[in-house]
Amino acid sequence: MERDPTIRTLTMLTLLQSGGEWTATELAERLGTSVRTVRRDAQRLRRLGYAVEARPGPGSAYRLSPGTRIPPLLFTADEITALVAGLHLIRAFLPEEAVASSALLKLDQVLPRPLRRRAAATDLATEVLQQPGAVVSAATVGVIADAVAEDGRLRFHYTDQHGRSSTRLVEPYRHFLRAGHWYLVAFDVDRDDWRTFRLDRITDISRVPGTYRPHAFPDESIEHWLTTDFGRATHGVA
Repeated sequence: MERDPTIRTLTMLTLLQSGGEWTATELAERLGTSVRTVRRDAQRLRRLGYAVEARPGPGSAYRLSPGTRIPPLLFTADEITALVAGLHLIRAFLPEEAVASSALLKLDQVLPRPLRRRAAATDLATEVLQQPGAVVSAATVGVIADAVAEDGRLRFHYTDQHGRSSTRLVEPYRHFLRAGHWYLVAFDVDRDDWRTFRLDRITDISRVPGTYRPHAFPDESIEHWLTTDFGRATHGVA
């Protein structure tokens, strides 16, 4: 099966980055392709802004120009479009945070020139008109994400829709965006039940030391769980 062109080109860049000179035959063998395809991939890298030098002749060889600075990642133009558009969406839901704008700036600094043009064009052309219902901290989102990935528990203060405050100990499952608000689905340890929390009502969030075997989510998907009254008619948003 023919190797994905993007993966093959990225692999070629990694080989060239390792230093020295690679003959076209050596590259073709390592990449599982033909010498002709190696030439096309070298041209593709040049179009992306990488200084790939070629030694012509029967034993043609390739190397990166001395001092070439390699960005840590190689993206396609469509991937850059998706990233920049996604950052615009996140920026709309974190309006008081500089993280999305900072990420866009850093992305611009490491991309080759043709991809910088695509990133700038997407940045200019994209607007998110649907504004969030409440501001959420990127730090809160990050703490939840780490706990989900590491099977950790969280403790936080929560103010419900009636203004009542409480301290919660939960096993976070997922957080999601819906209808202009950011929510957390979690197993409430003290209440021995699954609950949904709005992130903008959460304060003083922190990790509880240790890891735990998480409870299995009681439905096939969050969407189905939400549209069937959270699995039962009496369940609701905390």
